[in-house]
Amino acid sequence: MRLILASVSPRRKELLKKAGFAFETFAPDTDEISEGLYFEKVALFNAIRKAEFVAGLFPDAMVIGADTVIESEGRILGKPCSLSNAADMLSSLSGKAHRVVSAVCVRNIEKSISCVFAELSTVYLRDFGADTIDRYLRLVNVLDKAGAYAVQEYGDMLVEKLDGSVENVIGLPTARLTESLNHLLSAVEHQVT
Repeated sequence: MRLILASVSPRRKELLKKAGFAFETFAPDTDEISEGLYFEKVALFNAIRKAEFVAGLFPDAMVIGADTVIESEGRILGKPCSLSNAADMLSSLSGKAHRVVSAVCVRNIEKSISCVFAELSTVYLRDFGADTIDRYLRLVNVLDKAGAYAVQEYGDMLVEKLDGSVENVIGLPTARLTESLNHLLSAVEHQVT
């Protein structure tokens, strides 16, 4: 069965490829919400919208929609709009823990399949100052990264400890997704038509 990742995120593509799946990508034309709901619900809402949009265009395909949200002290942290904003974000995260939730929706319209889940990780950042922030901003393009950092890019400069899946923090909880996809694809193969 055709598998489509409803994302053009290079990190999600890399993680899904590393998990061993052959897939295509398609950018969903949807607006993401970023406030007004509990942070986990924001991620779930966005993942479902992405999967539903692409599944509507390719009803015979198994479509994966995903969204990752960072929450710190009750605030959702999106992607920084400037390097100054990124420095402020990193400064506010320094020495603190924050939560990262990645939500996934797997959808196939033709077979009436829908699977939705969210995985939570907690990231503990070192207590760092302006020098570390400046150095990190010179090394990493943070403008396309929620929370202004990437655990997989010089993350050891900032991250002290991580509870949960590192793949989840990067943007796609591949262990749980692999388990879900294998189960769904097996069920489709054994479905009587």
